[in-house]
Amino acid sequence: MALTLTSDERTELERRVRSRKIRAEDARRAQVIVMLADGKPFTAITAAVGCYPDYVSRWKQRFEAERLGGLNARYRGQPATVRTPALEARVLAKTRQRPTDGSTHWTTRKLGTALGISHMLVARVWRRAGYQPHRFERYMLSDDPDFEQKAADVIGLYLNPPKRAVVVAVDEKTAIQALDRLDPVLPLSPGRAEPAWVRVLPPRHLVSVCGAEHAHRRDHRPDRAAPHQRGVHRVPR
Repeated sequence: MALTLTSDERTELERRVRSRKIRAEDARRAQVIVMLADGKPFTAITAAVGCYPDYVSRWKQRFEAERLGGLNARYRGQPATVRTPALEARVLAKTRQRPTDGSTHWTTRKLGTALGISHMLVARVWRRAGYQPHRFERYMLSDDPDFEQKAADVIGLYLNPPKRAVVVAVDEKTAIQALDRLDPVLPLSPGRAEPAWVRVLPPRHLVSVCGAEHAHRRDHRPDRAAPHQRGVHRVPR
């Protein structure tokens, strides 16, 4: 038995069939209803639309029960995850643990997959707690007994620099210092990046230091001294 359409329903369905701006599935359902209203058999509809008979039967029943509103998709989807204190505690506790795949820290997507929740929910929990696992900070303690006096000399150059003075910093290498981690990585805490205690490796090449010492001794011999020369204050490491 053919479907009976009102003039408004037929106009709307034909518009959907011709439209190039709606979803292809919506146009496909509209074409099925129009062909049913024209008295086409199921075999002709399945051949023209490219579907199975149960597809035609399902949308026919929905249209008869709800008219145009029945052609809307009804996806079950995933139920919304409610952010509860228990869930936040679970996310933060998992964040403090090391990933099982050997990574140095968690990412929102990796942690969301491990906990079975959305990565955006993980990001909101981290933002609320002030967690930033991707950040890393280094700090270093010196075992030099004269460290305080040397630090005061260096800091004094910034706080109260002498007039007409030239400050030259000489290191054992002109490249970046080689650092080594002493202790295991400390756990995260809200609002602070991941800290780690490091130390400077012993220098292997003292070319720069030897060169600086040679230049210092050569330029400060008594026969080369000038009346206007000032003393040199060195801060050894």
